[in-house]
Amino acid sequence: MSTGHLDKAALKALQPSNFRNESSLASTLKTLLFFTALMITVPIGLYFMTKSYVFEGAFGVCNRDSYFFAAIVAVVVVHVVLALFVYVAWNEGSRQWHEGKQD
Repeated sequence: MSTGHLDKAALKALQPSNFRNESSLASTLKTLLFFTALMITVPIGLYFMTKSYVFEGAFGVCNRDSYFFAAIVAVVVVHVVLALFVYVAWNEGSRQWHEGKQD
């Protein structure tokens, strides 16, 4: 084996462990911030869009009832975003655990 051609495991062993931890922390923080932004913007945006354009505009539902139906849409979307976050966090955590286990 020549010194110029180090395999992946040797390069990983040479990398400081705290650098790998900072990288995973940054990745986790990016994921959390992304889903936080999604949790704020998507349900609120869909609430107003479905209230105005779908329920009042397309279906002709009265103003009072459109609030109720739009709120149901927003709650369902919150649950979908939460489920996506749990799925991504679970996969990211298991991937990092497998990478750490190989060290």
